[in-house]
Amino acid sequence: MTRPGTLACAASTVVECTEAVEASVDMPNAPWAVYLIECADGRVYTGIARDPEQRYAKHLSGKGARFTRSNPPRQLLGWVWVASHGDALRLEIAWKRLPRAARIAALRSLAPS
Repeated sequence: MTRPGTLACAASTVVECTEAVEASVDMPNAPWAVYLIECADGRVYTGIARDPEQRYAKHLSGKGARFTRSNPPRQLLGWVWVASHGDALRLEIAWKRLPRAARIAALRSLAPS
């Protein structure tokens, strides 16, 4: 059971999961966020965190993921809030299946302006 106004992303496809997250765009009290970081080589790193800004700082300091230690972050592109750790993992996996441009477009379409 999810709280009112939170995302329950049990979808099995990228499109279904991305569409399901639209209802949770402005959820600063949600427990998990899926975030995108643009790296110095132009690639985009996708991850999950409870506090995406703090996690980005870890990536910058070299204490984040192995990928960002060898591909230094250039900027935090943004994040979307989801209801649970499981929902965050499912959305992260769905977004990782997308090409770079589609991943950024998905974030832009869901992130609050």
